[in-house]
Amino acid sequence: MDGLDDVFGDIFSGVDAVVLFGPSGSYYERFSSVDELDVIVVGTENVVSAETFVELPLEFEDVAERISFGLEGALQQDIIEDGDVLACATSVFSDSIDTVSRVRADADSKTGIYDLFSRSRADPEVIKAVLELAIELGKKGQKGKPVGALFVVGDAGKVMNKSRPLSYNPFEKSHVHVGDPIVSVMLKEFSRLDGAFVISDSGKIVSAYRYLEPSAEGVDIPKGLGARHMAGGAITRDTNAIAIALSESDGMVRAFKGGELLIEVDPEAY
Repeated sequence: MDGLDDVFGDIFSGVDAVVLFGPSGSYYERFSSVDELDVIVVGTENVVSAETFVELPLEFEDVAERISFGLEGALQQDIIEDGDVLACATSVFSDSIDTVSRVRADADSKTGIYDLFSRSRADPEVIKAVLELAIELGKKGQKGKPVGALFVVGDAGKVMNKSRPLSYNPFEKSHVHVGDPIVSVMLKEFSRLDGAFVISDSGKIVSAYRYLEPSAEGVDIPKGLGARHMAGGAITRDTNAIAIALSESDGMVRAFKGGELLIEVDPEAY
């Protein structure tokens, strides 16, 4: 009769590297001491001083998202290559590592999500909250009708200097932050009107109804996208902000950074 090593051995057979998600120091040392084994650590901090490390800007409760994000970061940094077979060890049921998955790296499945969250000026939790807000608005619309919206996140001072008000700013003297459930309702209501929302690095809502005035010269966005997307792409080229746009016409959520389109999300498939 086969033993456990025979049954589960295929998980580790022929792997190109082991990827440890948030390991303890002793756990990492056990793997790093194995001869000719490449060990990659993924986490919010490199607490084990690993030689090969991929920063995880967010803690992902969903293990599939955690692994996908980490591997996309490793691909982005050329730590792994397309087609590499990896044994990914992470925690699911406890604070310590308790689950191993065999995953093949796929460069074609890169979503751009790692670029959006990593090395951004705005707090990753703020970016996540705005992205989820846009996706929810794309699913439900406003009072059952499709709406468009543009959220500019981070580097708010420069964004305000490169825009002008279209109407009274309801957030001028407030100290509300994105992520608050009541604020989310307010943002959904105001999304019916023209102009962009400007949100600070820390999530404070600086303004609504802003008309963005960056130069569109040299900004390359896909054909068929209109002024909202052009303005979103252009403002991220001229500032250190990111822009998240919800299209009224096709319902897609798109994120821009550095003047480039990074991701496209279908809210209905999210």
